[in-house]
Amino acid sequence: MAIGAFVEGPGGGGGYSGRVTPFVVLSCIVAGSGGILFGYDLGISGGVTSMEPFLKKFFPDVYHQMKGDKNVSNYCRFDSELLTVFTSSLYIAGLVATLFASSVTRRFGRRASILIGGSVFVAGSAFGGAASIPLYLSEMAPAQHRGAINNGFELCISMGILMANLINYGVDKIEGGWGWRISLSLAAVPAAFLTVGALFLPETPSFLIQQQQQQRARALLQRLRGTEAVQKELDDLVAAASQQNKHPLRDIVLQRRYRPQLAIAVLIPLFNQVTGINVINFYAPVMFRTIGLRESASLMSAVVTRLCATAANVVAMAVVDRFGRRKLLLLGGAQMLLSQLTVGAILAAKFKEHGGMDKEYAYLVLFVMCVFVAGFAWSWGPLTYLVPTEICPLEVRSAGQSIVIAVIFLLTFLIGQTFLAMLCHLKFATFFLFAAWVALMTLFVFFFLPETKQLPMEQMDQLWRTHWFWKRLVGPHQQQQHDDDEEPAAPSTTLVELQHHHHQTSD
Repeated sequence: MAIGAFVEGPGGGGGYSGRVTPFVVLSCIVAGSGGILFGYDLGISGGVTSMEPFLKKFFPDVYHQMKGDKNVSNYCRFDSELLTVFTSSLYIAGLVATLFASSVTRRFGRRASILIGGSVFVAGSAFGGAASIPLYLSEMAPAQHRGAINNGFELCISMGILMANLINYGVDKIEGGWGWRISLSLAAVPAAFLTVGALFLPETPSFLIQQQQQQRARALLQRLRGTEAVQKELDDLVAAASQQNKHPLRDIVLQRRYRPQLAIAVLIPLFNQVTGINVINFYAPVMFRTIGLRESASLMSAVVTRLCATAANVVAMAVVDRFGRRKLLLLGGAQMLLSQLTVGAILAAKFKEHGGMDKEYAYLVLFVMCVFVAGFAWSWGPLTYLVPTEICPLEVRSAGQSIVIAVIFLLTFLIGQTFLAMLCHLKFATFFLFAAWVALMTLFVFFFLPETKQLPMEQMDQLWRTHWFWKRLVGPHQQQQHDDDEEPAAPSTTLVELQHHHHQTSD
């Protein structure tokens, strides 16, 4: 990925000048580390719940079903309401906390939200740090490289899951059956790093301008971009901040002019979850045990799938700002659709209610799952956090991102609660159900999602005026009059100029 200097005019995002400075990189690395914490928590529970000592101690019924009850269907060996509550209950706490994250982020800043999120995670519950980090990364990044920098959050999530999978595999070798305690307690390590690191993070220029601190914002922009020529970007930020709302969450839900942003903030994370990705994040070891792999092999299989995902995250960072968001979402959707159909077909043909499954087919399922997680990891995984952040105007951006994370937490909880029961009752058809959702979301992107690559966030409102569907909702001018009937300022760059710039950049 080429991240170098870029110049003013058509070659830069919206005519802004500057480059990716070490200050930006270090700030984003510290903030993005919150993704490691989030990913570790996602990955740790599935491995722990496949460990026999843990099951024997806390879920003896599941343990006995898994070990030898021949009357229980292979698809139902891990079906337990208590087990699913253990796996997914944290996300209800995260959902509740995220609903407060918007007001915390707006009043106290992105940096403060990250700091609080890390601190509360140390205490053992999820706060809205996940809602603040993608927002922070998008506002700190230059427009030309916003996709790559924001996608770093998904890479950190993937690294967190990989760390969890490796730790689960390692502690499973400890004699005495107490290794699961190490897995659960080590979540405090990335939480502590995030909390300490957040003390040294700068605020974003957008938040400083919202707080009427333009001189500090100018100085920070100059340091972030490595140039003194930041007036154009500063002017756009000031214009965006002038639309500041006192009740952003209420406004994004109720005001007609925010209909496109609200729809995307709800549907993109919803579609993200119904791909079935958290079946892999939560239950990969459980699922691989279900199809006949032993405890150690199932844990290693989870490691393999996560290595594929991490490699695909790197690919996403390299290509997202060149090929755009729509292409990645469409190609990733097609890849996931074929994968889910293939897994369902293999299980329908070769995996029966009772008895084992030939190892070659079990490993074929593993291979197809690697293809699936790779498709997700270079498309819907990172772009779920990026697209809603960049399409929301500043006055409702924190509310929009809180909605995204709230939907993710809610769907994560619901899928975590229902997957094992779905697998028990629907059997192989569970994967055909996920495939149907993937087909639907791919069609949504094709018809309803405009391309946003390299377009400054302060100029996104122009997308809705020309889109075949959204312009019917927002009218010819997306920025409609406020309650005081004041006419907002015109954007500094025309849509024609931006489209011309996009063609030049793509070439």
